[in-house]
Amino acid sequence: MTAPANLMIIAIDGGAASGKSTTARELAERLDLMHVDTGSFYRSLCAAMLDKEIDPNNPNLGDFLAKLHLETRIEGRLGKLCLNGVVPEQNALRSERVNANVSAFAAQPVVRNKLLDYQRGQVMVATQNGFSGLVMEGRDIGSVIFPNAPVRVFLYADPNVRVIRRAAQGETDAIADRDAKDSSRVTAPLTCPEGAFSIDTGTNSLEEVVDQIVQLSQSIEGS
Repeated sequence: MTAPANLMIIAIDGGAASGKSTTARELAERLDLMHVDTGSFYRSLCAAMLDKEIDPNNPNLGDFLAKLHLETRIEGRLGKLCLNGVVPEQNALRSERVNANVSAFAAQPVVRNKLLDYQRGQVMVATQNGFSGLVMEGRDIGSVIFPNAPVRVFLYADPNVRVIRRAAQGETDAIADRDAKDSSRVTAPLTCPEGAFSIDTGTNSLEEVVDQIVQLSQSIEGS
């Protein structure tokens, strides 16, 4: 997909607890961007399907997804996914059950296809709501959703560091297991996109990470 020439798109990819959301929020504030957390989109669909006792291999998965209407509600700088007019509660999206199942649902092509155009459509949402661009975080943003984004970043950190982060957030998350599932799925696997700028969030502070991405975006805007 090609974005308007004057619209800044920053694509941030990385594994679980690699610092994507914190970094994206700070960038959105610094650069006047809309923040799009695509991980919450997959969590929203996962929670909705778990509520209906639908497992990832259910043959009726596509029929269930077809009944879901997706739209965006802007809260501050964050674009939140509405499912049939309802924004899922944050606590439900960060539950241990969702943590344990979201990778399995995200690996299903029918689930990824459901969200593909919606995610790309956030460019129009950002424009319509007066933002100068968007920072989108996920696992396939720079490789699939916006492979031609001006700024593509891949965040990583040692698994032990990420486990500690999740624990500090009061969550239980099988980081290594999710990394393996996300990286090995057939459709849109987690990977560092070719040409992306890699940053270790375990050895760099949040401010240092954000500064590096800001400098990168400014150098591209000025070129």
